[in-house]
Amino acid sequence: MKKLIFFITFFIILSNNYLLAVDKPTELENKIFKNLRCLICQGQSIYDSQSDFAESMKIVVRKNLSNGMSEKDIYQFMKKNYGEWVLYNPEINKGTYLLWGLPIILFVVGGAIIIRKLGVFKK
Repeated sequence: MKKLIFFITFFIILSNNYLLAVDKPTELENKIFKNLRCLICQGQSIYDSQSDFAESMKIVVRKNLSNGMSEKDIYQFMKKNYGEWVLYNPEINKGTYLLWGLPIILFVVGGAIIIRKLGVFKK
């Protein structure tokens, strides 16, 4: 009976040490993981995805961070390799003016239509 208790205690201690040894992602890594789209999964970031591709992208991000790359450099690296679509929050440039401006335009036009239908400014 003492041997059984010893082995159970030994395995509990061993498993706890293993869990402590696993690297947990830092806050910066999580921020980057959440802003990179998994190209295999539909609409998931690599933070949420468990695909092999997402796991390999996480490894690349960690490696680049340990090599001294900044967050912006990593986004540029990923954009160069996988295209603008890999970023959930793309930069504002000539190719994304419509993407960034369309919600504002729709909001203004929709508001004008609603105001006109309600007759707020009737004389």
